[in-house]
Amino acid sequence: MQLQDQEITFCDIQPVSVNMHISSLLNFAMLLLFPSHLSWTVAAIYSNTSFADGPYIAKPGCPSKCGDLTVPYPFGIGINANCSINPFFDINCNPSFNPPKAFLGNLEVLGISETKVHIRNNLTSLCAVPGYILQGAKFYMDLSGTPFSFSNQNKLTVVGCNHVSFMSKLGTYISACVAVCSKPQELNNGSCTGIGCCQASIPKGLQYIDTTMMFMNYPSGDDNFNPCGYSFLAEQNSYIFSVSDISDPSFVDRTMGTVPLLIDWEIPSRTCNDSSGIICEEGSVCVDPDTTLGGYRCNCSQGYQGNPYLSPGCQDINECDSNPCDPKAMCINTPGSFICSCPPDYHGDGAKYGIGCVYLGPPEKTAVYAGLLVGCGLFILLAVSLWLYKLLRKTRAKQLKQSIFKRNGGLLLQQHMSAHDLLLGKMRIFTSKELERATDRFNENRILGRGGQGTVYKGMLSDGRIVAVKKSKQVDKNQQEEFINEVVILSQINHRNVVKLLGCCLETEVPLLVYEFIPNGTLYDLIHDDSTGFPFSWDLRLRIAAEIADALAYLHYATSIPIYHRDMKSNNILLDEKYRAKLSDFGISRSVAIDQTHLTTKVQGTFGYLDPEYFQTSQFTEKSDVYSFGVVLIELLTGQKPISTSVTEKEKSLVMRFLLTMEENRLQTILDSRIIEQGAKEEHLAVANLARRCLNFSGKKRPTIREVATELESIRPCENPSCIESNTPDISFTEAESFRFRDDGSLWTQNVGS
Repeated sequence: MQLQDQEITFCDIQPVSVNMHISSLLNFAMLLLFPSHLSWTVAAIYSNTSFADGPYIAKPGCPSKCGDLTVPYPFGIGINANCSINPFFDINCNPSFNPPKAFLGNLEVLGISETKVHIRNNLTSLCAVPGYILQGAKFYMDLSGTPFSFSNQNKLTVVGCNHVSFMSKLGTYISACVAVCSKPQELNNGSCTGIGCCQASIPKGLQYIDTTMMFMNYPSGDDNFNPCGYSFLAEQNSYIFSVSDISDPSFVDRTMGTVPLLIDWEIPSRTCNDSSGIICEEGSVCVDPDTTLGGYRCNCSQGYQGNPYLSPGCQDINECDSNPCDPKAMCINTPGSFICSCPPDYHGDGAKYGIGCVYLGPPEKTAVYAGLLVGCGLFILLAVSLWLYKLLRKTRAKQLKQSIFKRNGGLLLQQHMSAHDLLLGKMRIFTSKELERATDRFNENRILGRGGQGTVYKGMLSDGRIVAVKKSKQVDKNQQEEFINEVVILSQINHRNVVKLLGCCLETEVPLLVYEFIPNGTLYDLIHDDSTGFPFSWDLRLRIAAEIADALAYLHYATSIPIYHRDMKSNNILLDEKYRAKLSDFGISRSVAIDQTHLTTKVQGTFGYLDPEYFQTSQFTEKSDVYSFGVVLIELLTGQKPISTSVTEKEKSLVMRFLLTMEENRLQTILDSRIIEQGAKEEHLAVANLARRCLNFSGKKRPTIREVATELESIRPCENPSCIESNTPDISFTEAESFRFRDDGSLWTQNVGS
């Protein structure tokens, strides 16, 4: 849409009438000692407008003035005179006025800047006329299809009493303003906050607005001291409310001429990314306006002025013309900037608003003074910096220590200790340096093993004791609770067959636990690693089983609060120098109230050892530990792993294979060949029957761990077969009991007939 072909619409349905090294050292010292003088740089930055007065304002051969108005290119005076960048920017200069007036389409232009056009305003008014009921007044403006939009620096303004103005765009409200008052005493000059005058913002990029003005309450009687109200869109801060405006009959004409409306403009159909069509000349930069019109503008670079759309473009500003330097200094203009040079024997930055030029005498004295100033400045700077560094380092170290302590569960540990009436003195609190020395900075060669909760290192303390240091993985909330839980559990335990916790360290990135060192590895390795060559006798297996059963019985019945291990497996049974069993890894263990029969938790544990009843119900009982112990018993009997990958899919589970052989009376086929050679068949059968009872699908039918420990102790010294048989009842399966296995052989249930 071209402006001369189709006017910009502005309609109101209610008509209204309208020396260089020394100098550098001195400057550096001055900046150190007098940093406030740096503010001169702010004052020395010269703002400029792209359209400064000069010979390159309008296109050559085209007029640059219409009356008192300067018309810069890309705008141009004349219709179809090729003086503008395109017909949208044609300015019609009407000489019938004195002085002549400029029009953009049908809009009177009051001024043109590098980003905006100031146009003469228009107002709508709404007055109460006796005998008539006026529904409202409207006006609209349409800039659609042009490179112009209403600037969001305009404000929707309403002046009056009980008047409201709504601004909409295509039926959607975008702004509104309400002015109320009942008597003149309520009004205040300069206040436009809703009493007699209100203002509201509009969004950016609007090209079409439709404004409706209405009464909130139709005035009548003595309250109607001002029947008229006014609504207009105008540049913010250009209108200042006066109480007299409420009843001034000349308000409309006066405001239209003095309060402009702002319109943003840009060069259409190109953006700064489209370099082939950009006309920004030398010394200027392309700017994409923050609108949705898809155009661009050109601005002169810092320190330049002129018209960025016309050759030769923006020209360097001679800043020296504004005397920015000290009177004793010489100003040297540079492209886009300037330099202030002090005379001989004077030193400093030479700036009028900076250090200026300071006389320090001949060069010899100047060097001394400069050296002293630099030395003093550097000394003060160094001393203050060192003090601040030490203070900051000390504060940060303290905060980091507290943060790591909290993150590693220090507060949680304190709560647990308070709840369980424990004394921190029972354990030693190690420093991170102690444990780094003990483990040779956690050398890979010191690793004893890796588990789900972390890595265990072998270490030697300063007193010569060998210890195992457990370094937890990066702690999240759940692992933090497991770590603290292990500390709390182990601090309550004092048993010869439970690994002893010596202390902990909470000041490292990840928490550390220090245990007594158990030298002979795990029961799992002893059972399943034939390369050791160790004679793993039946008597030793039976003793280890009895020791672990005794340790579990201690946890279940002898501690002040019963403890369920919840991860009973051969990997968590350690062997000391005499191959005595030591139960370890209490990361997921839990304490329970004496009158509590089970724990309802998320299922945790090791595949192959999990109680199927616990797996199905999420309720862990003391009999769940008994089931896992039963799996360890059949590991000792068979020498096989709980889950095997070398057999068919349905025979993966050792428990499944063991129970089937027991049901078919084929125990000898599954026993470890190393114990068959040693005889003691009756003891094998007794332990197998005990294991079968522990592996009963119903937790209620399993023996307690105390009964298991007692029975194992009775088997060990008993050499008379009749004694073993009498002490170990043979549990046979009835017709009402059957086994069901899933295809992967991993989970099974028992159906019990009524």
